[in-house]
Amino acid sequence: MRLLATVAALGLALVLTLLVFGLPVADSLRLLGEGAFGDKFGISRTLAKATPLLLTGLGMVIAWRAGMYNIGGEGQLIVGAIGGAAVAAALMGKVVGPVLNPLILAAAMAAGAMWSGFAGWLQVARGVPAVISTILLNFVAIQLLAWTVQGPLRRSDGGLPQTVPLPADTMLLKFDRQLDLHFGLVIAVVAVLLVTAFLYGTRSGFRLRLVGASPTAARANRIPSERVAIGSMMLSGALCGLAGGVEYTGITGTLGTGFPQGWGFLAIPVALLGGLHPLGVLLSGLYFGALFAGSENLARFSTGGTTLIYVIQAAAVLAVVALAPRAKPAKIKEAAA
Repeated sequence: MRLLATVAALGLALVLTLLVFGLPVADSLRLLGEGAFGDKFGISRTLAKATPLLLTGLGMVIAWRAGMYNIGGEGQLIVGAIGGAAVAAALMGKVVGPVLNPLILAAAMAAGAMWSGFAGWLQVARGVPAVISTILLNFVAIQLLAWTVQGPLRRSDGGLPQTVPLPADTMLLKFDRQLDLHFGLVIAVVAVLLVTAFLYGTRSGFRLRLVGASPTAARANRIPSERVAIGSMMLSGALCGLAGGVEYTGITGTLGTGFPQGWGFLAIPVALLGGLHPLGVLLSGLYFGALFAGSENLARFSTGGTTLIYVIQAAAVLAVVALAPRAKPAKIKEAAA
């Protein structure tokens, strides 16, 4: 029943957006479908855009299931990419590409974990709600990126403020040179399976979910709630940082001030639409990926242009948020206490 309501709300939001722009609904939906699934290029765009959404969405699931309301996926993704770029700058030319790539991804995960772990520590040790600290840390990360690409990691040839492009052998494997689709999709799908197994097949995953569902019951069962909370934030940040590393080594190959694409912010509706379940995130991530790819195609043939892309995405996000359970704010207060 809830699935039908969600599909109906998303469809209604899309149709209303098209009507507001004065666009023919049938033709616009056709262009959306062609852009997302019309040919191998559309399918590739959909899957490539879904990849960072899957990883950041999983990060939100881990933290939110533990009662830690992480709103900092964007900052953790950015810091992860910076960590990966720092390792690339230090080791490029000294380590062969196939070895350097995993090191970049590992550094991205470590950087994201430390960034979000700090927010978790602030809540546990200092009483600063993660929902506040993670929002603020997003802005710190954006400024850190600007300073990094204009300072210590800036390419030395005097070009644009960005890092040195990665060599081709350091980038993630592409399945077709003509397409954007890369091995990061496999990493994301494996992450979905691993997180599912962790949350629902291990004792640690059960403890994490119990801490989020009822901190009182967790304390009564002598579960170290504070340690679980910080650990969940670190794992959440590691996944978001990995998303940054995958985007860096899979798509851009360099970092600049325009690197962030809002994947970390969209991770929240992706996680909510997926019912805070890893397998649900797989479906919702693919939906938003298709929405990105399809709306870009629609923008090329409509009067709204690129503005239409953001409006369609915003309408989908609002529809998802409107369907979110009302009980969330009460749990935030309980977890913060």
